[in-house]
Amino acid sequence: MTDLTAYSRETAARLLPFDVFDPDFHRDPYPRYRELQDAHGGWCRTSADSVAVFGFEEAAAVLRDPRFGIGEHPMIADQFVADPVDGGSGRPVMFLDPPDHTRVRALAGRAFTARVVDRLRPHAEEHARTLLRDAAAGSDGGEFDLRAAFAAPLPALVLSRLMDIPERYHPLFFASVKDSARGLDPGFTLTDEQKAGRTIARDLFIEAGLEMAEERRRDPGDDLVSDLVRAEQAGDRLSSWELALLLLNLLAAGFSTTTAALCSAVHNLLDHPDQLAWLRDHPDRVADAAEELLRYDPMLQVTTRMTVQDADIAGTPLPAGQHVVVVLGAANRDPRAFDRPDTLDLTRPPGRTLAFGQGIHFCVAAPIARLVVRVGLEALIRYRIERGGRGPERWPGTFMRVIGELPVRLTPVR
Repeated sequence: MTDLTAYSRETAARLLPFDVFDPDFHRDPYPRYRELQDAHGGWCRTSADSVAVFGFEEAAAVLRDPRFGIGEHPMIADQFVADPVDGGSGRPVMFLDPPDHTRVRALAGRAFTARVVDRLRPHAEEHARTLLRDAAAGSDGGEFDLRAAFAAPLPALVLSRLMDIPERYHPLFFASVKDSARGLDPGFTLTDEQKAGRTIARDLFIEAGLEMAEERRRDPGDDLVSDLVRAEQAGDRLSSWELALLLLNLLAAGFSTTTAALCSAVHNLLDHPDQLAWLRDHPDRVADAAEELLRYDPMLQVTTRMTVQDADIAGTPLPAGQHVVVVLGAANRDPRAFDRPDTLDLTRPPGRTLAFGQGIHFCVAAPIARLVVRVGLEALIRYRIERGGRGPERWPGTFMRVIGELPVRLTPVR
């Protein structure tokens, strides 16, 4: 990142309590998180106008508290996409505040009910079995990239079933994944080339969403895009541009974020062969195991908030307009909240993880992500899985923790 400016580095140092440009931090951020927790407890100031939160209870309280909104935080300033019709600023649903967030989120949430997820499960299971069978057969016992052969196509196929995404888009989306994985990162952490790639990927997803929406206006079906188009046509519920940005969120999540979650889960199981062996012996515990894997190494490491009115953290007053960075990866390993927090323990009781956030901005697609990770693990433990000769490739990122390549060998065991 030699072409990053001094301004970029100074801005990052003012807002964040760790060095986002340090390769060692990207490989393993957790030692730095523990240093912060040992020195400060649950939170600290990084500058006069910025606070970092890394304790579990403190982070959960901030995420649930309506006094902490999205606002105009400098780390998301370049996430807003101008409406091509009137030039107005557009925010994806994850960056909206009420009342707009409440309205758009309610529409999207209808697609991710327990009934919808249950209906998708048999299709997800079939896709998982087929993908692994084909990957194992195609490699003939040799090494292959699990991400490309399994962890990327599985969530894409599940999302395609939900949204009826035409297959012609799949190669374009997969080709854009690396650039879109930096989609949440603040512009000041990216080179000009990275920012250009991210913009191209974002525009591709938006254009595809608009094309799908136009097709469903002409020929609606029984799918999520058609449902959202019907809501848009109702008049005052969802504008065309809001629909485009909502589809951007959903497409990027399906082709990037869920893949990152599944890759990290497998990577960490390979690092802990005793836990992998336990899971193979206890397939009925996959759901609980998935929650522990999401706690141990969440794909989303950081999120932001801003005080939209006077507020407090653990009783310390904060004025309106205070920038806040919530370090989810650190909160999920808070020693005050978890016994042996740095130990991957698949027998750990589930229920305490901030992997998908909390409060009104809890990840709308979390039910689909959980389904994909669980189904993916259920299929994988039917094989003997070993690391390939090369280690995993990890892509850099501030918000997202992403494995770009995961070489493995597979042998069926049952």
